[in-house]
Amino acid sequence: MLNQVKRAMLSAVFLTAPATVLATTRIPVETFARHAQLSMPRLSPDGQYLAMRVDGEKDEHGLVVYKIADMSRPYSYLRMPRYELPENIVWVSSTRLVVAKGKQYGSIDKPVLTGEILATDLDGKHQDYLFGYKSGYGTRGGTRGPDSGWGFYDGRPEPANDHFYVAVQGWTDKSYSAIYNVNARKNTRHLIADIGVGGMNFMVGSDGQAHYAYGRNDDYIYVVYHRHEERWWQMDASEIGASFAPIDFTPDQHRVYASYSATGGPTSLIAQDEKGGNRQLLAKAGFGSVGEIEWTPLPRQPFATVSATGIPTARYIDPNLPAAKLHRALSLKFPGSYVHFIDYSEDGSELLFGVSSDRTPGSYFLINTHNYKVRKLFDVAPWIDPSKMAERRPVHFKTSDGMELEAILTVPKGSHGTPLPMVLLPHGGPIGVQDDWFYDNDAQFLASRGYLVLQVNYRGSSGRGANFQEAGYRKWGTRIQQDLIDGVKWAIRENYADPKRICVYGGSFGGYSAMMTVIRAPGLFKCAVGYAGVYDLAMMYKKGDVRETRSGRSYLEQVIGKSDTDLDANSPDKLADKITVPVLLVHGKADQRAPFAQAKAMRAALEAAHKPYEWLAKPREGHGFYTEQDNVEFYNALQAFLAKYIGKGVPTPT
Repeated sequence: MLNQVKRAMLSAVFLTAPATVLATTRIPVETFARHAQLSMPRLSPDGQYLAMRVDGEKDEHGLVVYKIADMSRPYSYLRMPRYELPENIVWVSSTRLVVAKGKQYGSIDKPVLTGEILATDLDGKHQDYLFGYKSGYGTRGGTRGPDSGWGFYDGRPEPANDHFYVAVQGWTDKSYSAIYNVNARKNTRHLIADIGVGGMNFMVGSDGQAHYAYGRNDDYIYVVYHRHEERWWQMDASEIGASFAPIDFTPDQHRVYASYSATGGPTSLIAQDEKGGNRQLLAKAGFGSVGEIEWTPLPRQPFATVSATGIPTARYIDPNLPAAKLHRALSLKFPGSYVHFIDYSEDGSELLFGVSSDRTPGSYFLINTHNYKVRKLFDVAPWIDPSKMAERRPVHFKTSDGMELEAILTVPKGSHGTPLPMVLLPHGGPIGVQDDWFYDNDAQFLASRGYLVLQVNYRGSSGRGANFQEAGYRKWGTRIQQDLIDGVKWAIRENYADPKRICVYGGSFGGYSAMMTVIRAPGLFKCAVGYAGVYDLAMMYKKGDVRETRSGRSYLEQVIGKSDTDLDANSPDKLADKITVPVLLVHGKADQRAPFAQAKAMRAALEAAHKPYEWLAKPREGHGFYTEQDNVEFYNALQAFLAKYIGKGVPTPT
């Protein structure tokens, strides 16, 4: 693994221009089947080291540290068990790191925090197990027994002093949350505050006290509490509007920055008194919520925001701040890309920033803020040639009931404006997830094969506030599918899509939508591909990791309901007789999110209804294929399937 990391870093740091290839040469499938080895870079407080997550083949993950002065080889490496990975990496001092563990069972599965927190010195020594259900691990493993709960990183003091905060949710008492101050050097902790509500995050001030508790409780209801005179008080609508999430204290510690919406629409960035008075609008939401926030070095304050929709463009809160001027200057150096400030050294002299766009997963750089010398650190995917990738265009359209939606069109490179064969690519989730302008591997793969790609941010997606997200509740098989169908009809009306050559392909909830859209709109599609999909809604209460916690079950009750009649009426495996197009089903047998039983239920339903289908299953893959070999096989199967029904050689019906 260390040799793989070393080779990846060397090829990134000393990157040379790719060989010239004829424009007509098809980009190999292997280009899209690979996954990035290095991600999540974090700069040490002294600005001398870089910590990153490293991902190898066969679900191997770890933490790697490089000395910036010599990035030709790793300074240290912490290997993690299969499927386990660093889901968060934090420097708690210039020599000590904290890692929040996660698990991921597939390429489209969002990593799930395990509730365990580790610490290590930057040289890999003195590894300690600070919180979790195991015992006897690390250099001080005998100092404490196992914890009966989940622990989550929840911030640290500034400047770094080896301490950080852990929010805890108990196993036995689910209606309980607490926060501890943990010394990552000595492996000691003390309780800061607790509250008789489950699922809470906390915001701690420079005084070391918890001032807010907020989050979705065990009934999946969002609540905010403020601590005053040693008591927690639930804030009401007059104090928090329809949506309020504290972010941080202002530099003077007298006010707070927060995400806010008075009515449940797109959220804005505000500053206000801790108890809610003297609210000041810093960045206004438009069609979409305020998304990314750019921060100055210590003492931190926001200097720019980016909308969660459209092409990301920095809107400067105070354009005269030095950080704002630097950001604007760097943005001019990278036209067509977005520049994101990630980490500063504590003295502000070194800045780690990332640059990404719709045509590249991105690159990372270090700049000295005194002499402005820039050093390229690495490319996320150096094998991707941006000049060969397709343009992604945010567009708007109105649905059949008058709602304005955003969609992302990926237009094949070299296309000439004529109606194109199109693939509808619904995103997963569906709740609280969205497609954006940045690089999308599936969309770029499909575009490289000549297909226009349409991705619709249907109701239930994130980026437009609580009301828009909740509009997708219990509408999985109805309004959400109609939003997708309306998007396809819009693309046809606008002469983007050839109405006789349209297929639908999606993963996870997108796989569900691949089946449901062809059921809801017979005749609109020529084929459907379900990848790691959910096809039986009632089964979600019986199998899969979502149902394993009380909050997960509450989520299911909120978003799909409990009526067996309604669940069956919106489950593709119960409606297979209505599918009139060829189907390709792809699934991993080790899938924990959408268990393999989902795919088998859909296959059985298609067979019972005498419907044509193709099948690809892999025994050791989870929620989305991970290994390069299996991804190559999948992409080859996908392109062959699409070519058969909407490819260039397919006769157009008259």
